[in-house]
Amino acid sequence: MSTKTLEQVENQFETFQILNEEGEVVNEAAMPELSDEELQEIMKRMVYTRIWDQRAISLNRQGRLGFYAPVAGQEASMLGSQFALDKEDWILPGYRDIPQLVFHGLPLHQAFLWSRGHYGGGEIPDGLNIMVPQIIIGAQIIQTAGVALGLKRKKKENIAITYTGDGGASQGDFYEGMNFAGAYNAPAVFIVQNNRFAISVPVEKQSAAKTIAQKAVAAGIEGIQVDGMDVLAVYAATKQARDRALAGDGPTLIETMTYRYGPHTMAGDDPTRYRSSDLDDEWTKKDPLVRFRKFLEAKKLWSEEKENEVVDKAKEDIKEAMKKADSTPKQKVTDLIGFMFEELPANLREQMEEYTAKESK
Repeated sequence: MSTKTLEQVENQFETFQILNEEGEVVNEAAMPELSDEELQEIMKRMVYTRIWDQRAISLNRQGRLGFYAPVAGQEASMLGSQFALDKEDWILPGYRDIPQLVFHGLPLHQAFLWSRGHYGGGEIPDGLNIMVPQIIIGAQIIQTAGVALGLKRKKKENIAITYTGDGGASQGDFYEGMNFAGAYNAPAVFIVQNNRFAISVPVEKQSAAKTIAQKAVAAGIEGIQVDGMDVLAVYAATKQARDRALAGDGPTLIETMTYRYGPHTMAGDDPTRYRSSDLDDEWTKKDPLVRFRKFLEAKKLWSEEKENEVVDKAKEDIKEAMKKADSTPKQKVTDLIGFMFEELPANLREQMEEYTAKESK
């Protein structure tokens, strides 16, 4: 009986899709109401991010950028979800989720400073509702539950959204955060970008569950699995989750089935050690940019000329952002000490004096 019940639960979570791999609409009823200009804007953002990703990898290899987690392959998941948000919604990201922050309003040069470990990357501009990218796997999920509850208590018409990978769904914080948000009916959206591997561990070895989306059942919240290479499906699912949250219907867990084409991070990971070329080829055929490009071209909304314009703008923006990051004064130890307290305790006063003397030489 228990096995049958489990199968019934798992069978509820079929992958939601609007565009197939050829860019053809296979779910007309679910098509979101987006203008031609909005459809073009989504494509611009995905192309921009792909160029940014390529350049960031190059800058990292040159020693000019610092920590970087590649995003190619996940553009639809990241940008389709962010496009469904209101400017006043809160984003609580993981360390790979920099594109969502930039398109929510974070200046690009600050994203580069964050990658370098510079405190300027964490100086969030006034009025921008984001948190600094979380390095601790899953910690942002608990924080999201808290932010969402705060929004509810203040009667704000906004949500808190967070992102993690399939590895994050194996963390205790994942369950605790969802359970808390569900118990208090907080306006939160939890997105798990299932890119198949938690660094090197395949998702099949992380959990006996057939899907990550079904984990929503235990928390008593809505759950959905989405084709994460289909930007329209991701947008539609996120918008629906946001609408549900604002209507008082509680949080939603969204599992986006996606794939990162590059390594986990540029810090020495070699994906050829745990991923086969056949698997890479399989997911390359599902490329979110190729799929959406075909869709737009069929509607006469996209062209090679438009794409080249976006590529050129991305390259120019990156060049200018790097100049601005390079011109930012290097951080000093005394800066970090000074930021800790309004009034330094005795031990830090001693360190401040020591390093002030060293830095003045």
